[in-house]
Parts: sequence; structure tokens; C-alpha cells
Amino acid sequence: MNATIKKLTALSLLLLPVLGIADPIDDSFFPYANEAPTHEGLNPGMTVNSGNVDQFEDAIDPELVAMVKNGWVELEVGETTSFDLHPNYIKVSRENEGKVSLGDQVGEIDGWVAGRPFIGEPDADDPRAGEKLAWNYKYGYNWGDNAAIWPFYWKYRNMNTGSVERTLKFRFHFLNFLGRVNQEPVPAITPNPSNLFRGIYLQVLEPYDVKNTQLLIQRNIDDLKRDNAWLYLGFQRRVRRLATGQVTDSFLGADIMIEDFEGYNGRVSDMKWNYLGTRNILLPFYNHNELELDQETHSDDDGYQVVAFGGKGGCFPNITWQLRKAYEVEAVPVDSNHPIGKRVFFMDAQTFTLPRTNIYDRAGKLWKTWMIGQAHPDHHLEKNKGTGVSIDDSFAMIDLQANHCTTGQFKGQLDPKLNPTSLFNVQNMRATGR
Repeated sequence: MNATIKKLTALSLLLLPVLGIADPIDDSFFPYANEAPTHEGLNPGMTVNSGNVDQFEDAIDPELVAMVKNGWVELEVGETTSFDLHPNYIKVSRENEGKVSLGDQVGEIDGWVAGRPFIGEPDADDPRAGEKLAWNYKYGYNWGDNAAIWPFYWKYRNMNTGSVERTLKFRFHFLNFLGRVNQEPVPAITPNPSNLFRGIYLQVLEPYDVKNTQLLIQRNIDDLKRDNAWLYLGFQRRVRRLATGQVTDSFLGADIMIEDFEGYNGRVSDMKWNYLGTRNILLPFYNHNELELDQETHSDDDGYQVVAFGGKGGCFPNITWQLRKAYEVEAVPVDSNHPIGKRVFFMDAQTFTLPRTNIYDRAGKLWKTWMIGQAHPDHHLEKNKGTGVSIDDSFAMIDLQANHCTTGQFKGQLDPKLNPTSLFNVQNMRATGR
């Protein structure tokens, strides 16, 4: 059946429903159109805790099961809901379905213009199935064509005592130069002499000792080329190019490295990708406006309130978890000197975001666990409604070996006015740093 579908023309794809054949595009983008996944005894509104987690072990990733068993966190179960991506992203994915292929080596891809590169279920017999899923993440609709996280609070926490050791306030900006589907200009920003795919810019706003630290990442469309990255340190008042190895160092003393941003912020070619299987598991998806939010800190003038935290050490977001279809993918660094041994991602099959990741050291022992809460755009800021973006809305990076965590509370905004192209060049860093 899969081979037959791949040979269908664009015209015959329109006839699939008539012929009684599943539409691979609809299956990929609307996995809950006919029914939501279920698990015996696991119902919306209930709480999974140390007393009942044993009966749900196959519906929770194993490292999270251990934390629940230890009484570190309880998981409130929410209703599984569809996070529909923007119709334009789905449309261009349909138009380009079957036109994309992998190159001879990892990091090479041919025929991609925009949208989801590889449609259809991963094949366990395909040795490059994991790599295809990695491309679906890289070219996913994560933050759409551009977005800003502003304000963005990082808190460094002692997991044993629960004390907040330090709070940093940031602004983050993302801009896709190519593969744009929704916000003008479409499909690309021109001129683009460096052939950039994406720009990432951040600035530290507080506290004083690191204020005005800036990071700029320019990602080339050619995955085999290394990112251009620069760091501006306020106390030095100069821009310097970021060395390749620094993307795997602790960023500003946090439990996070630059390579961890958004779940994974490296190249496809930096990893060996292995598809481990498909599962229905609890993932941190929710409606922000329906949560019991942080009533004490970080409330904006417009009334927006961030996600509250609790659990052991205050290291866990107080959110709901949905039973969702996920692809389990292992990423092993190509560089033997890389500080980690592997990452295991639980990639959401509808949005291709990375809401759950477990990170292991080179000895194979669990080192860190990473959760990124995904908020539905229609239950968030007014400006985010209808954008089709699964909004990164909270995070926790927990270092199990150090008993420490870094948490994130933030305000994601889909607003092109906040992301001019002028932000994403070195000259802006120098001008902002004066």
C-alpha cells in the first residue's frame, strides 16, 4: 500500500477518499480526526501519581515513570486535542509530497521547498527512518515563520532545597528566511546572500551582571555547513565568534546548552538518527488559559500570567498531559568528544515538536531530562489565535546527576513586527550593546 500511494499523482490523491484509501497527508496532520488514543483506566481529569503509575507505565516514557514513582511529580491528565497546524503549511506539504529525498550522506536533502518533507509513517525496516523524522522536525512549523518569546524567565533551582538561586530575563527571536508559508514575504526573504534558512537571536535583559549578553545564530540552508554564531558579552562590550564546541557548554551557568534550545538546536548531520518505534504516551500539551497560572510573579501589564511550577524542588510545570501519538527517536552524536552519549526524543507525531527528551551521558546513564510544555494557540494570547503554531510555553531541564534544574516561564508571541530582519545580523549586536 505504501508503495502504491507513493506512485499516485496529484490528481489521484484527490480521489483517495472516493477509492477508500487513506490520505497520507490527512493521516499525518490530523491523527486524531477519527478517534483519540486511549489507555485502560487513563482518563482526562485524573492524576497519575506514585500510587497508580504502575498501571500506566506503557503510556509514559520510562524516565518520567521513575520520577512519578519517586513522588517528585504528579501528572494531571488532560483531554487529547488536535493541534492543527496552519492550513498554508499543510497545503504546501501536500503540493510537495513525494518530491523530497535524502542525499547520499546524512545532512543532504533534495527537493525540499517548504512544508513537511516526509509524509507517511516511518518504516522500521528503513535504516534512514530516524533521519527523515529529524528533517520533519527541522522543517516543522515550530514557531511558524517567525516569533518572539518576550519576556522569557529562566530560574536556576536547587532541586534538594527548592531555592531559586538565580533568575535571568531574556528576549528570544526566531526568523525563517526560507520555507515561509504564512507571513509575508512568502516563500522567502530576499535578499538572502548568505543563503540562510533560519536566524535565532537572544538578548539578556536582567540581571545587571549579564545584562545585554547577546547570542546570534545564523543557520545555513546547507545542513553540512556549520552555523555562524556570535556572542556579545556586555561586560566586554565586543562581539566574538562562537567556537563550535561552545554550543555544548552550559549556557550562562544554566543546565541547558545552546544545542538544547527548542528541544534540539543542532544540525541533522551532527547526529546518527535511529527510529525506535511509535507509541501513545503522555506528553505536556495543554490550554494555557485553562491552567492555574502563576499568580505571584511575572504578570505582564496586559494581564498575561506565566505557567506556575511545583513538584520536587519546584522543577516541574503545573500543567496537564495529553495521551498523544509520538515517535521515539534516538540521536547519537557523530563527534566522539561530544559531552553526551545520546538523546532519546519523544517527537509529537502531529506537530513534530520535541516536548520530551531524555539525555544520557557517555557511560549510558541518565543525565538530564527535558520537558517543553506545548500550548494550543487558540487558548493563549489573542494575537496567537489561528496561527496553527504549537507554542513552547514552559520548560524544565532537570539535571538528575547534580540535583539541579533550570525552568522557563515565558510569553510566546506570533507577531512579525517583533522580528525584523535587522535583528539577525552582527551589526545589530554591536549597536544594541552600546
